[in-house]
Amino acid sequence: MTRARQQLIDLSATPYYHVISRCVRRAFLCGEDKLTGKNFNHRRQWLIDRIKLLSDVFSIDIAAYAIMSNHYHLVIRVNREQAQEWSMDEVISRWYRLYHGNPLVDLYRRRQIDDEVRLSRIEEFADIWRERLYDISWFMRNLNESIAREANKEDNCTGRYWEGRYKSQALLDETALLSCMMYVDLNPIRANMCDDLASSDFTSIQERIKCYQHNKRNKQLQHHQPTSLIKYGTGDHF
Repeated sequence: MTRARQQLIDLSATPYYHVISRCVRRAFLCGEDKLTGKNFNHRRQWLIDRIKLLSDVFSIDIAAYAIMSNHYHLVIRVNREQAQEWSMDEVISRWYRLYHGNPLVDLYRRRQIDDEVRLSRIEEFADIWRERLYDISWFMRNLNESIAREANKEDNCTGRYWEGRYKSQALLDETALLSCMMYVDLNPIRANMCDDLASSDFTSIQERIKCYQHNKRNKQLQHHQPTSLIKYGTGDHF
């Protein structure tokens, strides 16, 4: 039986989730479509760029990702505590990076509002946006709608691009988290898209490996991790 989304996402139980979204069309999301002869590898970078942009706006961190031929995997952490600490101005600034906002808030941003009644209304808008900025559904909606628009424009067509809503799985402890990250990292190898992790393009593990190799070549004593991914070995997880 299908379970309601709110039953699958419970931040009081865990902030970590594995999410998957699949393309509805026969044509590939990315890679080479043997039926048409077209190559869609450039769309992988669309996804990665959008994922990183949204992670920078939302209070949702990326632990792992893998962009496959007709679907993608994300392992994410919802940082609700961080979002709750944002000021009202911070929330508004982040929201306006993605959406038009509200005419009343536009006036506030131009410093044309100082009365308590309208300021109270603006605070209400900010509270709604704050909750959305750590909501997985809003994150995935923005990601998938953006990619669908670009792909439909490129394909000169309309209609649904994704196979229904995304799927999500709660990762309840560190063992589940690390096992899921390994599963995501190994997806391209299992699909015979590459031979090893270092050559696994458009994956978080390749990004981590390249960062490590760069640090090693430059003899950096402190091996920095990719800034766009959750840093491990720092005690900042389960």
